[in-house]
Amino acid sequence: MKSKKVSESYTQSSELVLPNDTNNLGKLMGGKLLHWMDIIAAISAQRATNRTVVTVAVDFVEFKASIPLGAVVVLEAKVTRTFNTSLEVRIDVSYENLQKGERMHSNSAYYSFVAVDQSGQPIPVNPVEPETEEEKEFYEGALRRREMRLMLAGRIEPKDATGLQEIFKSL
Repeated sequence: MKSKKVSESYTQSSELVLPNDTNNLGKLMGGKLLHWMDIIAAISAQRATNRTVVTVAVDFVEFKASIPLGAVVVLEAKVTRTFNTSLEVRIDVSYENLQKGERMHSNSAYYSFVAVDQSGQPIPVNPVEPETEEEKEFYEGALRRREMRLMLAGRIEPKDATGLQEIFKSL
């Protein structure tokens, strides 16, 4: 399979927080933000793999800053690593107050996808190649995050999580 550069999966989107998107405090509803994050992550995953993908997991999402009505939400997604049939995408969310010219970080998360064929069966994906130091760090961390997800789901035993074992050996 032909590999792609991580940068080829980069996707950015902007959304305007409208009244219908907010709770009774005038802040963006978390579910709406998760919806936008899922869409941008899927687009990034499909750019990297040229495959149809389905969401299989979302890592811990913490809403560090509430996003007010009228703000412009900026979502950025990039594939961190591919595996056999799955891949991980990192999403960074910030928001802008256009009147003040300020941009604030809201949250980051990792979404996991599996590539599927027309009948919904998993199929292999192309590898991605990290280029920058930051991309290489995310690439290496993706294995540990994947192992943690699989352990928590009961799909692998701790003894099989070799990437995580390396962390504990160095302590």
